[in-house]
Amino acid sequence: MISTLRQSGIENLNQRYSQLDVYSRVEQLYKDFDAEDIMITSAFAATSAFLLKVFSDINKDQVIYFIDTGYHFKETLIYKDYLINLYDLNVIDIKAEQKEFELSKTKKLWKNSPNRCCHINKVKPLDLIKKEYKIWVSGLMKWQSDHRKTLNIFEENKSIIKFYPLLDIDRAARDQFIIDHHLPFHPLKFKGYSSIGCLHCTVPGEDRKGRWNNSPKTECGLHL
Repeated sequence: MISTLRQSGIENLNQRYSQLDVYSRVEQLYKDFDAEDIMITSAFAATSAFLLKVFSDINKDQVIYFIDTGYHFKETLIYKDYLINLYDLNVIDIKAEQKEFELSKTKKLWKNSPNRCCHINKVKPLDLIKKEYKIWVSGLMKWQSDHRKTLNIFEENKSIIKFYPLLDIDRAARDQFIIDHHLPFHPLKFKGYSSIGCLHCTVPGEDRKGRWNNSPKTECGLHL
């Protein structure tokens, strides 16, 4: 259970940061927390360039963790390399142990046990490094799903504090930022993919409707 003191601190952060624009939020983050305590993850998905552009402008030394599930679209890997070169990003790949990945592949867990597949290839690899940090930054936005509508800019998540600097950016504002700053969209966005995950579990669709198609699953488990 979150202590009253800690909860009060998070409420204070939410109140202060809700008054700031995205760039000011990220700049303030480095004033309120030590850089070595901040962890950023990116799926290099549909519009990841927004968050990566902001952090590239403010702190090019910031490490960006990419969870390599082994099942990404080739377009995602091309997009990732392009953004790394474009913004001179400091990206580190993390992945499941080879034995566990092969298990998920042999048993086709994405088909008959998607939660387990996500745990092996996403949640568990990240859990191994999360303990080294105090703040976890992610580019979630409220409009993307019902679960994300319930979030605040700062959220307690087990032993770490989540920070969502783009949380209250709506779809129109996101697209306008990308246009204004001449940022590249993920190539699959132009083929009808609004949210892009692993190859086996993603089809074209609005918002996150193309993820885990014909399944009630809407989150991989990283942000729950």
